[in-house]
Amino acid sequence: MAGGEVTQYTRLLEDSRRHALDRMVQNAQVLGANAVLGMRFDSGELMQNTKEIVAYGTAVILRQL
Repeated sequence: MAGGEVTQYTRLLEDSRRHALDRMVQNAQVLGANAVLGMRFDSGELMQNTKEIVAYGTAVILRQL
């Protein structure tokens, strides 16, 4: 049995993480926010051989004092 990184799977997960982040930013912008605080990623298995990656945080409007 050989070990090591499965580069195609790694790329797929990185792309999925980027898509989740992009969606979170777009949703924050729709709400009128200009920043996201407490941003986190979460991942899990939906079904056998099916993963989900979620990005979430608190959309806020920051202003200079």
